[in-house]
Amino acid sequence: MKVSTRRGRALITNGALAVLLLGGAVFANTRLGADRAAGEVVPRTVAAARGTVTASVSASGAVESARTRALSFGTTGTVEQVHVKAGDEVRKGAILATLDDAAARENLSAAGATYRSAVEDGTSTARLYAAYVKARNAYREAQRTLDGTVLRAPFGGTVTAVNGSVGGSSGGSSGGQAQTSGGQQSGQAGASGFVELADTARLRLVGGFTEADAGRLKLGQAATVTFDALPGVTAAGKVSQIEPVAATSDNVVTYPVTISLAEVPEQVRLGQTATVQVVVGRAENVVTVPSAAISTSGGQSTVTLLIDGRQVETPVRIGVRSASLTEITSGVSEGDLLVPPTPTGTTTGGDQRQGGLGGGLGRQFGGAPGGGR
Repeated sequence: MKVSTRRGRALITNGALAVLLLGGAVFANTRLGADRAAGEVVPRTVAAARGTVTASVSASGAVESARTRALSFGTTGTVEQVHVKAGDEVRKGAILATLDDAAARENLSAAGATYRSAVEDGTSTARLYAAYVKARNAYREAQRTLDGTVLRAPFGGTVTAVNGSVGGSSGGSSGGQAQTSGGQQSGQAGASGFVELADTARLRLVGGFTEADAGRLKLGQAATVTFDALPGVTAAGKVSQIEPVAATSDNVVTYPVTISLAEVPEQVRLGQTATVQVVVGRAENVVTVPSAAISTSGGQSTVTLLIDGRQVETPVRIGVRSASLTEITSGVSEGDLLVPPTPTGTTTGGDQRQGGLGGGLGRQFGGAPGGGR
């Protein structure tokens, strides 16, 4: 009986030891696996989605009038009156300035008398006809000279400069001062015209677009204009002219493009700096991926897909592309997981999830470690 009891205790002891050894092996194996998993880099992913892509290009410039005129008198003479100053709003036909017209009226009166006499003499002979034509032409010229002593606005707009003053010459060569819309007076007048007029109801912006951007522009494309000095103020417009000849400054080639403004906000003034953004492409209800997830080399675009835990480089065809989103026409389906390119300078260890993608592209793509979206 004692022998059997000892054997039973031995069996129990050996079984307990076996269980402990087996548990230790399982624990060690689990620990090793966990340590191995902790050393692996879990790629950050972003899912291809369905949405709208709007591509645009931009440039800067200054607001200017689409219609300006430098107005001059139709004859020479001494300025008698100036009815406007820079900044004044005028209507079409308004009198802007006049010259002393005494001599012009005397000449018209004399030419009129000669013309009436020629009419009474008739045109029955060649000599009488020639005298009639000469008198008629002289009368018409005298009338034009008198009309030329009055300077009128050919259209409604804003006076941007007055380049002369009372007592000066109609051409400003007698010491007249040039007054600009800022109230300043400068030097000799008459360089451009006695009065300069701009139609402020028809404004435009001329921006210099890069070679690549200019090639994407077409007449009639919609544009949005924002103004540096007017936060929150925008104006709608469209591309109305694309210059065929480039302008080069500091070895940078740009093409001047005119944007006509449809409606001009009250606060906008001539000369204000502005930025124009032109929509050059739009795709709706299409498969989209972040533009930064696409790599292009040799004209071929690729993305890295995460398939069954493996990263697979996949060729794609792209459509409309903006700075943030790109349309994918083939190669990626909605819901596919993409692995964005690793930013230059990041490490390949565990810190990559925090200091690499997590600190840069991670925020851009909005993903989470382990394939989160």
